[in-house]
Amino acid sequence: MENKFEIIGGAKTTGEIEVNGAKNQALKILAAVVLASSTVKIENFPFIEDTSRMLELLEELGAKVKINKILKMVEVDPQGIVSKKLDDLLVRKLRASILLAGPLLGKFGQVEMNHPGGCVIGKRPIDMFIDGFKKLGAKVKWSEDGFCLQASGGRLSGGKYFFPKITVTGTETMMLAAVLAQGETVLENCAMEPEIPTLAEFLNQCGAKINGAGTSRIVINGVSRISGGNFKVIPDRIEAGTFVMMGLLTGGKLTVKNCIPEHLGAVIPILEKVGAKLEIGSDFIKTFPSKINAVSITTHEYPGFATDLQPPFTLLMTQAKGISVIQETIFEGRLFFTDQLVTMGADIIMCDPYRVVISGPRKLYGKSLTSPDLRAGITMVLAGMVAQGKTTIDNIYQIDRGYENIEERLIKVGVKIKRI
Repeated sequence: MENKFEIIGGAKTTGEIEVNGAKNQALKILAAVVLASSTVKIENFPFIEDTSRMLELLEELGAKVKINKILKMVEVDPQGIVSKKLDDLLVRKLRASILLAGPLLGKFGQVEMNHPGGCVIGKRPIDMFIDGFKKLGAKVKWSEDGFCLQASGGRLSGGKYFFPKITVTGTETMMLAAVLAQGETVLENCAMEPEIPTLAEFLNQCGAKINGAGTSRIVINGVSRISGGNFKVIPDRIEAGTFVMMGLLTGGKLTVKNCIPEHLGAVIPILEKVGAKLEIGSDFIKTFPSKINAVSITTHEYPGFATDLQPPFTLLMTQAKGISVIQETIFEGRLFFTDQLVTMGADIIMCDPYRVVISGPRKLYGKSLTSPDLRAGITMVLAGMVAQGKTTIDNIYQIDRGYENIEERLIKVGVKIKRI
């Protein structure tokens, strides 16, 4: 029988909650380990379902992994990696498994894998990745379940690739693939999220030659090998933004620690526009009881309003005074979770798969909910905090994919939540 969360609403969050290492960065660093010729030590590591699956994939390939959860540290020795085939079952569980295709192809000239899985939001086409690999000289053979990529002559060659759509995972995957490619690779229309320049900085310290990471144009001059090294994962900006909105939703004085406020991009200015009373330091954000007014948003690539923070903001607007329009431009279907908020009493009208109109404030009531994906899932938890009565949430595996020991951390700041 699967675990559920049970939440009793009405409690205010108070005290301090610490932000963990960024899920999206930890996954990319683990992929980068494949390229290294010696051990990589990773600090501030988030032990969540997605990173656990990625570590399992690395071990299946032949890497040696040492874990220290007390110190939040992982050491990975990639020298034993010889397999170029990724485990089918693990790949189907993890969308981020596509990240390993680039490094394996770059280092060994070949990779074989199933179609990557993940949550509903994660089931997106991988055409862009395949097209990019082809630009670096790879040939692809399709099978019923997956594909095999092979570099002509056993090694990728530098090339030029223009991303038809800005993609964070695509940018990082192509960057990783090009590190050991022969010659110069130029990537255009790249994503600019903070995780990208920090990944490039680490690779450069290990011997890579990457310029322009953090801008729309990245140039990589291939090298024959890179060494291992030490890396500290940056704080998770999505977790930070989620906790800030949690403080605003519950009307408590909550300090969100170990975060980098500037990494939230457009989110802080928009929260201030809705009337949020915030104290912002170099590594913390404190929320105070605030009167929230409706403000419309459109999600956008960084530094615009992050799509991963759209679900909790949508919930926040159900408690705001006035009418707001939420427009999702990054992922189709990301607004479908709002039908569950409607069952709780929210006034939300879906215009089309990309837009909803919200009238607020509306009182919410506890219901039985199901987590459809990672970000909608944590939003269900926040909705349960706001709602009157008891809320139960199924399919919480999706929440565990991105939030480590979430109920234990929430209990410490006053949330009435338990895993059953």
